[in-house]
This record gives sequence, structure tokens and C-alpha cells, in this order.
Amino acid sequence: MVGFLIAIISGALMSVQGVFNTGVTKSSSIWVASAFVQLSALIVCFCAWLFTDRTSFVTLTRVEPKYMLLGGAIGAFITYTVIRSMEMLGPARAVMLIVTAQLLAAYMIELFGIFGVEKQPFSFRRMIGMAAAIVGIVVFKWE
Repeated sequence: MVGFLIAIISGALMSVQGVFNTGVTKSSSIWVASAFVQLSALIVCFCAWLFTDRTSFVTLTRVEPKYMLLGGAIGAFITYTVIRSMEMLGPARAVMLIVTAQLLAAYMIELFGIFGVEKQPFSFRRMIGMAAAIVGIVVFKWE
């Protein structure tokens, strides 16, 4: 149950962050806003590290495969694409598409066992759920 609560908080925070970042972009530029977002995240993470675990950064050299270290770089592009999509589509439409794309990508990663994730069997129930999400987007967008 705690996992569900954390996921719900995460989703809500992503939506709020997207709106905030889009607002910052209106007064600056997308790259200035994105850099500020990443810098402020670094500061928060560094402070949390200081007060919680103090694990050595040298442990990062043991990460295998090395491409797993690209999460931060991917985060920069996530920030950019969220800002742009919210600017162009509005928060509700953008988040609906973003979440559906996340769900589809996550299902493909599990289905094919990509990036070392344990491979999961095909499920018609999950495919029906994905189709329902896509139909939901169409219905939501329909004016």
C-alpha cells in the first residue's frame, strides 16, 4: 500500500513540477529553466545525502552496465519535453499523454526484458488496459 501512495504522490508532483517549470520558462528560456531545475535537484539531493546516508560517490564506478548512469541526462530531456508538451497542449492533455507513454514504454520494457528487467509474459488484460488508456486520450481530447 505504501508503494501505491508513493506512486500517487510522484504523479501529482510531476504534474505540479511541469506547470512550475513551464511558468519559469515564460520568464527565461527553456534551457535556463531546465538547467535551474536540474541544479536545484542536485542541491536538494546533495543536502539529503549529507543528512541521510553519506555513501561514497566512488560506488558509482561499480555501476554495471555503465549506460545506467545516463538517468540524469535523460532527466534533462524529460524536463525539456514536459515543459514543451505542457506549453503546447496544456497540463491535463500533456500529462495524460506522458503517463500513457510511460505506461506503454514500461510495459514494453517488462515484456521484452529490456535493460536487465525481468521479462514478463504477454497479458491480454494489460493490452486491454493500454487500449482503454488510449481510448481515454481520444475521448478526453475530443471537443
